[in-house]
Amino acid sequence: MSKLLKDIREAIVKTGLKDGMTISFHHHMRNGDHVLNMVLSEIAALGIKDITVNASSVFDVHEPIIEHIKNGVVTGIECNYMGAKVGRAICEGILEKPVVFRTHGGRPSDLEKGSSHIDVAFIAAPTSDDMGNCTGKIGKSACGAIGYAFADAMNADKVVIVTDNLVPYPLHEYSISEVYADYVVSVDEIGDPNGIVSGTTKITRDPVGLRMAEYAAKVIDASGLLKDGFSLQTGAGGATLAAAKFIKEMMLKREIKGSFGMGGITAYMVDMLEAGCFKSLIDVQCFDLDAVRSLRDDPRHMEVSATHYAGVSGKSAAVDSLDAVLLGATQVDVNFNVNVHTDSNGYIMGGSGGHSDTAAGSKLCIIIAPLTRARLPLVVDRCMTISTPGKDVDVVVTQRGIAVNTKYGKNAELKEKLIKAGLPVCEIEDLKDRAEKLSGVPAPVKLTDKVVARVLYRDGSEIDKIYAVK
Repeated sequence: MSKLLKDIREAIVKTGLKDGMTISFHHHMRNGDHVLNMVLSEIAALGIKDITVNASSVFDVHEPIIEHIKNGVVTGIECNYMGAKVGRAICEGILEKPVVFRTHGGRPSDLEKGSSHIDVAFIAAPTSDDMGNCTGKIGKSACGAIGYAFADAMNADKVVIVTDNLVPYPLHEYSISEVYADYVVSVDEIGDPNGIVSGTTKITRDPVGLRMAEYAAKVIDASGLLKDGFSLQTGAGGATLAAAKFIKEMMLKREIKGSFGMGGITAYMVDMLEAGCFKSLIDVQCFDLDAVRSLRDDPRHMEVSATHYAGVSGKSAAVDSLDAVLLGATQVDVNFNVNVHTDSNGYIMGGSGGHSDTAAGSKLCIIIAPLTRARLPLVVDRCMTISTPGKDVDVVVTQRGIAVNTKYGKNAELKEKLIKAGLPVCEIEDLKDRAEKLSGVPAPVKLTDKVVARVLYRDGSEIDKIYAVK
C-alpha cells in the first residue's frame, strides 16, 4: 500500500474539494513557502471557487492570493499573521468577508473545539515517506519544528502531505504520524529554506535599541524573576534579541541555571542553551537555520505543537509556566493595549501570533519599542487595533522611560522595585506627552465603515475590528 499520488492536482481531486470549502496551510517555511501558491494555482485551474484559506500565517511570498481573491477563487482568509503586501490589499477592501485573525494558541484550540473547521489540510513537509510520516528537521528544505501543522493534521477531514524529500518507509523520528495522512505528493520544491529567516532576527546595533534592551534586562533583574529556574521567551526583533544577550551575560556571571527558553527559536536562544543558561528549549517554530540544526541534533531542544505551546483547549500550555516575555509593538495606548496588527496608517502588516498568548501566560510581559517611529508616536490615546489587551501587559520600555501598568490593580510592588533599582520609571501618559513633543500629534487616520478583519483573542472572543482605509 502507498498513499503517494502523482501531483497536487490529483490530490485535490481525490480529497473531493468543492466550491465553498476550507483549506489550510502552515507557515514554517515563512517567506520561503511555495506550497500555498502551488495549491491555489491548481485549484484555480480546476475551476473551483469560493475557497476559504485558513493559513497559520500569510507572508509576502503569498501575494498571488490577491489575484485569486479578485477572481473569486478565494473568498475568505483566516490567519494569525498577515504580511504587508496582502494586508494592504485587504485594507483596500478587495475581500468581501472580513479576515479572521486568531492567535497562535487560539487557532489550534478553535480547531480542536470545532468552532473552526478545515476540509482539506495541505502540509508542507521537508521530509516524508509514502505513508505520510513526516518531519521538518531534515531534507533540502528543512525548516525545523512544524508545530503549527499538528492541529491541522489531527483535525482536518482530509490531509495531504506535500514533500520534496521522499524517503523509504518508515521515516524515523517523524513529527506527524501517518495515521493522520490521507495522501502524499512529491514535488520538486516545497520552498526556499533561506526564506524561513526573518529579516528581524539579528541583534540591533542601534544605540536606541541597545538602550531599550538594557533597560528591559534590568527590569527582569529588578523583578526578582532572574534566578535558578528562570524561563524566557523573546520576540524576533533586534531590541528583544539584544535584551536576551544582556540577560545571558547576567545569567553566566551569576551562574544562574534557567529552566527553559521558548517560542519561535533563534540562534540566540540556541546559544543560551549551549552556554548552560537553560536546561531545554521548547520550540513550535524555528526562525533561522541554526535553530533548525539544534532541533535536529540536540535532544534538549524539543518540538511541540501549537496547543502545547499556547493553546487554551488543553489542560495546560507551556505559556502558563513562562516567567518573562519580551515583545514588540507598533502602538501602545494609555490603557496599555498593544497593536501589532496594523501600522499607524491603519494598514495590516502583522498579527498577534503568540503575542497575546505569551502576554497572558507569563508572569512578566515587557513591551519594548522606540518612543517614536517614522515621526509617529508609539503611545496614543487608543490603538488603531487592539491585538493584546492592556490587562495582560506589565511594563512598556522605551529609550526615554519605562511605564509600569498599575491600572488593573497589579504591579504596585514591581513599580517600587524598578524605582529602587534606579530605572527611569514614569507614567504611560508621560510617555505619550514625550512622544508628541518629539513628533507632534498625528492627524486622525481616515477609515471607512467597512470591516475588513475581525481580531479574536486567544479564547475565541472578538476584541477588535479592523476597518478599510479610505
